[in-house]
Amino acid sequence: MIVAVHQPQYLPWIGYFDKIRRADVFCFLDNVQYKKNDWQNRNRIKTAQGWQWLTVPVQYRFPQKINEVRINNTVNWKNKHFQTLVTNYNRTPFFKEFAKFFEQVYSQDWQYLSDLNIALIERLKAAFGLGHTPAVKSSDFSLRQDPTDRLIDICKELKADTYLSGQDGVKYMDLERFKQHGIQVTIQGFAHPVYPQLFNDFQSHMSVVDLLFNCGAKGLETIEEINP
Repeated sequence: MIVAVHQPQYLPWIGYFDKIRRADVFCFLDNVQYKKNDWQNRNRIKTAQGWQWLTVPVQYRFPQKINEVRINNTVNWKNKHFQTLVTNYNRTPFFKEFAKFFEQVYSQDWQYLSDLNIALIERLKAAFGLGHTPAVKSSDFSLRQDPTDRLIDICKELKADTYLSGQDGVKYMDLERFKQHGIQVTIQGFAHPVYPQLFNDFQSHMSVVDLLFNCGAKGLETIEEINP
């Protein structure tokens, strides 16, 4: 069994969903320290003027964990984010098909950032036909704090024999310790696809909503074609 692990991010990029696609079980790493100005509360979309941040305002106090970070709802961010999607994607081929579930998400009352992120990721998984891949949260397990030990513990909890790591994972993991526990580590090799977009030249590494609105549910096929 292959397990992939990643922090719950806000409207993640395409590579995040490629990792889910390759895994038998996906684990949201929600009980590690929140990283300010990272991808956990923001991502990028393409506009006629170039890329633009969509940022969820948060009330963060160091050293809170991701699942402890509250959203700052004194700011009208939900309406702003939805209207920004409408403005920049309403002329894409699949906007009307998927706009409704974004409208539904942004109409709900969200208190915690991780709850919002996980809900959006689950909906996006379903949109791309990845709903069959189960997802769990690391906060549901009793885990050690060392980064390598934490991942080994998650693999053991899920009875996995393979850990699928991102390309940067080798920078902080002790691969020998995985081997000692009988867990194989494979590295996600990901080539970014080029697909039809609005607004001139292709811009890579946008939020996956860019792929969804431009290519629809079959957008995942553009990933699979160059990432077998």
